[in-house]
Amino acid sequence: MTAETTATTPAGTTDRPSVLFVCVHNAGRSQMAAAYLTHLSEGRIEVRSAGSAPADSVNPAAVEAMAEEGIDMSAEIPKVLTDAAVQDSDVVITMGCGDACPFYPGTRYEDWELADPAGKGVASVRPIRDEIRARVQQLVAELLPAGTTAT
Repeated sequence: MTAETTATTPAGTTDRPSVLFVCVHNAGRSQMAAAYLTHLSEGRIEVRSAGSAPADSVNPAAVEAMAEEGIDMSAEIPKVLTDAAVQDSDVVITMGCGDACPFYPGTRYEDWELADPAGKGVASVRPIRDEIRARVQQLVAELLPAGTTAT
């Protein structure tokens, strides 16, 4: 397991905000969002992703679409959603997982309605990737006010 999936510091006890992206299979949308947030925040945001019913592997079209952006997701592995991951996150962003994500008071929740890239080729995944990038850029602007610097 990686540091992104096994954070043990409760939300609010670090100076870095933490974000969890959740979709059903943790193979496309949530993986792309996590990869963008990791890249764009330059380590200033703790990033996790998980799925309510994780797939066996990350969607190859999503990996290819992100590689076009210079972001390598080829080593990522879908992870199962846990209560601890939700509790340890300041922001939980769901992407089509419905009621599978537990709710905890004090955590910010958003639901991003995005097309599911499952079974689609890279040409169909690019618009989804681009929408995710725009939303992640907005999230970075909200979580890291102007003037904050990388640590």
